[in-house]
This record gives sequence, structure tokens and C-alpha cells, in this order.
Amino acid sequence: MGYERRKEVLHNAICGWVSYFKYADARNNLIAIEKWLNRRVRMCIWKSWKRIRTRIRNLIKCGIEQYRACEWGCTSKGYWAVAGSAIMQVAASSRNLARAGYPSLLGYYEKYHRM
Repeated sequence: MGYERRKEVLHNAICGWVSYFKYADARNNLIAIEKWLNRRVRMCIWKSWKRIRTRIRNLIKCGIEQYRACEWGCTSKGYWAVAGSAIMQVAASSRNLARAGYPSLLGYYEKYHRM
């Protein structure tokens, strides 16, 4: 699944969730789900950077210094562990994900939630 297709599927799923929970006070639950969802997106991004050279180059593009990018680009940790690491949380922060066009569960919830 490519980036654009993933964004489209996430948008559809999130719109469904928000329309289901818009009358409920589920903000605290959605915060936990949002954190998990962002980590999952980071994992998919890391997985799509298959080669070490690509990982290092993309980490540097995201603003990580070269030494740290080389250190994490060559790591033997699994996808989920790297997605939860501080390096990916900086490289693919929630702000960067939103700028890239990934939908935010809390953003939609706050937009459509009626008090």
C-alpha cells in the first residue's frame, strides 16, 4: 500500500470512528488510540524505507544529525521498536505527519464533537 492509499484508508476509517463517537465524551480514549495510530504510521514509514542507505538519507532529510541517522539506520531493532524510539518520534512527529497529509483522529473529533 502506498502513502496516498494509506492516507485515504485512514481518512475513511477515522471519519467513521468520529461520526460514531461524536456525541460521546471519548476524548481520553481517543488520545490513547491516536498515540498508537501515530506509532503504527511511523512503523509503516520505517518499513517502507527498506534499505539502510534510504533510511539514513530520509532521517537526515527529517532533520536528524548524520551520526544519529547512521546509528539508527543500521539498527537491528524491529519495526515496532524503532517506531517507538525517540529518533522516529522526532523525524516523524505528529506535526510532520499532519504536514504530510496524514489525518488526525483528535483533529476530526474536536472538529465534529458536539458538547
